Amino acid sequence: MSDATESDADEGTTPSTRPQSPLARRARAFVRRFRRNRLAVGGLLVTAAFVVIALLAPVLAPYDPAVVDVPARLQSPSLAHPFGTDRYGRDLFSRVLYGARIALQVAVATPLVAGAVGVPIGLVAGYVGGRVDDVLMRLMDSIFAFPAILLGLTLVAVFGQSLTNIVAALGIVYIPQFARVTRGSAVSVVEEEHVRVARSLGASHARIVLVHVLPFCLSAILVQATVTAALAIVLESSLSFLGVGVPSPTPSWGSILRVGKGYVDSGEWWYSVFPGVAIVVAVLGFNLLGDGLRDVLDPRTDPNR
Repeated sequence: MSDATESDADEGTTPSTRPQSPLARRARAFVRRFRRNRLAVGGLLVTAAFVVIALLAPVLAPYDPAVVDVPARLQSPSLAHPFGTDRYGRDLFSRVLYGARIALQVAVATPLVAGAVGVPIGLVAGYVGGRVDDVLMRLMDSIFAFPAILLGLTLVAVFGQSLTNIVAALGIVYIPQFARVTRGSAVSVVEEEHVRVARSLGASHARIVLVHVLPFCLSAILVQATVTAALAIVLESSLSFLGVGVPSPTPSWGSILRVGKGYVDSGEWWYSVFPGVAIVVAVLGFNLLGDGLRDVLDPRTDPNR
C-alpha cells in the first residue's frame, strides 16, 4: 500500500516538477510582462483597431470609393459624408477606409519580405562569424547607407508602379535592419550553454541554428517587425505623395494627401486632414506596440536571461 501511495504521489507531482525549457519560461514571462505594460497594451489595441477597420472596409464604407459624383464635389463633412468629398465628389470616408487596406498590406508584407532575406543573413553572420560576418555586414551597410526614400524611389522606378513592386522595393530597403538585429541577437545566443551542449552532442549546424539559436532571436525580430511596419506605412505614403505609389484610382492615404494639399488654401481642409490623421494613428499604434515590446523584452530586466 505504501509503495502504491508513493507511486501515486510521484505521478501527481511529476507534471509540476518537470523542468520547463528556457524558451517556455521566456514565453510565460513575456505574457506576464506584456499584460503589465500599458504602452504595449495600448499599442496593441490601436493596431488591432486599425487591422479590423482595414479588413472590414467593404462593410464599413457607405459608398463605393471609386464612384464619381461631380455635383457633390468638395463638400464639407456632413452626416451624408463624414469626411467630406474630394474633387470628383467621391466620399472621402470610404476612400480613407479603403486606403487602410493598402496600408495594412504594406505593413504586413514589408516585414515579411525584409525578414525572409534579412533574418537568414543575420543568423549566418552571427553563427559563423569571422570573415563571413564581415562580408555580409559590409554588404548590409552598403544598402543601409542609402536614404530609405531615395532607395525606394529608385527601386520603384526600376520595377514599376504597382502594389507588389512597392512591397518588394520596401522589403529590400529594410533588409539591413533585420539582418543587423538578428545578427546581434545570434552573436549573444551562440555563446549560451544550451548551444554549446548541442554542439558537444554532435548536432548539425542547421539544427543548432534553427532549434537553438533562432527561437531566442525571435523577440528582437518581432520588435523590428513592428517598427518596420510603421516605417513602411510612412514610406509608402511618402512615395504615393510624390506620385510614384499605388496607381490611381486605387485609394492610398499618400495620394489622397497629395491632391488634398492643393485645396488647403481654398478652405477644403478636410481633404488633407483626415488621410493625414489616419497615417498618424496607424503609425502611432505600431510605434507604441514596438516600444512596448522593446520594454517587455529588454534583456536587462528579463529575469530568465
